[in-house]
Amino acid sequence: MRAVAIDQYGGIEQLKEIEMERPTVESGQVLVRLEATSINPIDWKLREGYLQQMLDWSFPIVLGWDAAGVIEEVGEEVTEWKVGDRVFARPETTPHGTYAEFVAVDAYLLSFIPDNMTSVEAAAVPLAGLTAWQSLFTYGHLTKGDRVLIHAGAGGVGHLAIQLAKHAGAYVYTTASKKNHELVKKLGADEVIDYKTESFEERLSELDLVFDTVGGDVQSNSYKVLKKKTGRLVTIVGVPDEKEAARYDVKAHGVWLKPDGEQLKRLAGLMEESQLKVVIHASYPFGEKGIKDAHSLSETGHVSGKIVITF
Repeated sequence: MRAVAIDQYGGIEQLKEIEMERPTVESGQVLVRLEATSINPIDWKLREGYLQQMLDWSFPIVLGWDAAGVIEEVGEEVTEWKVGDRVFARPETTPHGTYAEFVAVDAYLLSFIPDNMTSVEAAAVPLAGLTAWQSLFTYGHLTKGDRVLIHAGAGGVGHLAIQLAKHAGAYVYTTASKKNHELVKKLGADEVIDYKTESFEERLSELDLVFDTVGGDVQSNSYKVLKKKTGRLVTIVGVPDEKEAARYDVKAHGVWLKPDGEQLKRLAGLMEESQLKVVIHASYPFGEKGIKDAHSLSETGHVSGKIVITF
């Protein structure tokens, strides 16, 4: 099968198209013939070598952790799925990722693709959608009536988080550049702050939850807008400073995504009911050039929605 892999850490030039053996399906797994995958910041951060201490893998490494396609083969002890089923998943974080024509996925991580969604749309959801879900609900304990600030609301994770928070009955603030204000309002944001011209920490206070997807000064300033004692900050950028959180008398939690098929099925249910929609910023064909172009775009940090790769 064709795959795009890296043989060493570094820049975009390290991405190379290679031929590999199809994955062997083990008990409890299925083989998915990919129709689409998507690009996430973890992809190029790992490519650059930023995560090598956490993920100590040998080369070659196939990046990519979003899968959407059709089941080609079913392993032993798999009863819920059959050959020909349309599925999507966030596979386990391994060096055998989804920049490849086939990927082996643990059956318990799969969800059906709703009939009203294309494989391209489905591929954009697993990693970003589960990140948003776990940040808001598993760790952020968001409930109806909460006031939440979602940073970078037009981004891959942010645009899904806005919709999930709104569906849960929260009052949603978000930060976005002027050109994305219409988009985030359409997704459900109640109030939008232009991060280029306004300081969110001067405008907001007494919030229940801040979902930080940016880090740095944004994370530091986010403590200031939370309610004392009950306020929560959840971040997907690094580990929050416990001393800083204690100084503001709030709780802080860093999230490292856990693949979860049951949560993905709940996201699929919302998409089936048209309660959750994915925004596709750009699409590239699978291959060395397409993956390189997609990485280049992702690294700009100015993407509205998701970048997908089609097979």
